[in-house]
Amino acid sequence: MSYVLHYAPDNASAIVRVVLEEMGLPYRTVLVDRSVRAQKSAAYLALNPVGVIPTLQTPEGPLSETAAILLWLGQRHGRMLPEGGAFLKWLFFTSNTAHADLRMVFYPGQYVGDDPTAQAALHREVTARMRGHFTLLDRAGVDEGSILAPYVAFLLRWAALYGAGGTEWFDLSDYPALAGMAARLEYRPSVQAVAGAEGLGAHPFTRPEPCQPPEGSAL
Repeated sequence: MSYVLHYAPDNASAIVRVVLEEMGLPYRTVLVDRSVRAQKSAAYLALNPVGVIPTLQTPEGPLSETAAILLWLGQRHGRMLPEGGAFLKWLFFTSNTAHADLRMVFYPGQYVGDDPTAQAALHREVTARMRGHFTLLDRAGVDEGSILAPYVAFLLRWAALYGAGGTEWFDLSDYPALAGMAARLEYRPSVQAVAGAEGLGAHPFTRPEPCQPPEGSAL
């Protein structure tokens, strides 16, 4: 069985791609070209009615939602999935709380419209929450061999690179445990393979550079 990952460069699909690489699973990628909003095309919506990235085609049908895909892969292949409720708590905290809040930093207009004052207020509020989220994850510790590690590492990358209101609110050195995890993770062959394929640079987490993909668009 070869999986099919519908992806866009430097999107949440990269998290799934790292896990596929880390597990040594056969897969191929299909570009979802965000520059033409292919994620909202009829063909893509037939796989993922929500119209977001990623989607993973599996023997059980197409799967979406990053945490769900990661958990399914961990359970199916018995890899990268620590036991216990605490791990699941932090996985879903990362997906449902931290990632959801970070989207507000990236796309404030989707939440408060085009008014600059409202967007600035949202930026202040949500970035304060994000600093709290990263502090909690830093204190909890993230197993770099788990499915959670690439998820958190990409959130760190995106916090340092993207956001309509600027990135001055984020400093990786404020979270030493996460910084150490990210530094070790980016040297793993799985991460280097994905970084090379998607144009993420040699140090995608600790010294992130804007994505320079060989195909498609990150935004």
